[in-house]
Amino acid sequence: MSKRVAATAPATRSTSPRPHPVRSFLTVAAVAGMVATVAIPAFAAADRGDVAEARTLQQVSADDAQSLVVASEGSPETLARGGYSATTPEEIEAAKAKEAAEKAAKAALAARLASASSSSSSSRSSSSFSSSVPLVSPGSGTVRRPLAHFNNFGTPYAGHKGTDYMVGRGEPIYAVADGTVVASSESGPGWGVYVKIAHNIGGVRVTSLYAHMDWGTRRVSVGDKVTVGQLIGQVGSTGRANGTHLHLEIRINNGYTNAESWLQANAG
Repeated sequence: MSKRVAATAPATRSTSPRPHPVRSFLTVAAVAGMVATVAIPAFAAADRGDVAEARTLQQVSADDAQSLVVASEGSPETLARGGYSATTPEEIEAAKAKEAAEKAAKAALAARLASASSSSSSSRSSSSFSSSVPLVSPGSGTVRRPLAHFNNFGTPYAGHKGTDYMVGRGEPIYAVADGTVVASSESGPGWGVYVKIAHNIGGVRVTSLYAHMDWGTRRVSVGDKVTVGQLIGQVGSTGRANGTHLHLEIRINNGYTNAESWLQANAG
């Protein structure tokens, strides 16, 4: 029996199209381009780092230098004098000089007024500054009279708290006892020129006040210690006075007493 040879099936022809040479080239080129896009910046960055490390300090300073606009390049603006409060040294010195001049002028004026007042006082009472005025009153004892003599008493009136001793201008006035001056003024309220002295006589607080003295005759100031019979001023008619006289007030423990009665009881 004869063998039948199986017929070989013809090879099946593939229907897939072959890649086009041009298209394959473009694909490869595109892929290569993408790779280059990623690789080149990284390489460049690494390369820039290497270059930066190699740059000199002068190059870095030149790159980081700041720009400066010179004043001449800007537009000038005029400042108003009242628009700022700064004061120049010259202005300060000028202000100090002006202030010093004003003070000197005031001092000179005060000196002229004082000199005029002194001259006026001398013309009103030539005896006020006489060297013949005794510096100590006559008499003795812890208490003495304020005047060596007087003409008569002034007429008392309601509200009058002192005793008026009528006597000529320039008559010396003395402290009635040891004490401390607590007031001394050329312009007392109604008293005119006056002196006030605080005493401690036998443990008793006594205050004596001498008013209507002549201008410029006060011989004591506040705080001065005086002794009995010491010259403290001279008689005048300053303040509210009718004629030349001494207005004497005596207060014992802050209460007024009749000055003449007190002197008669205590003066030696």
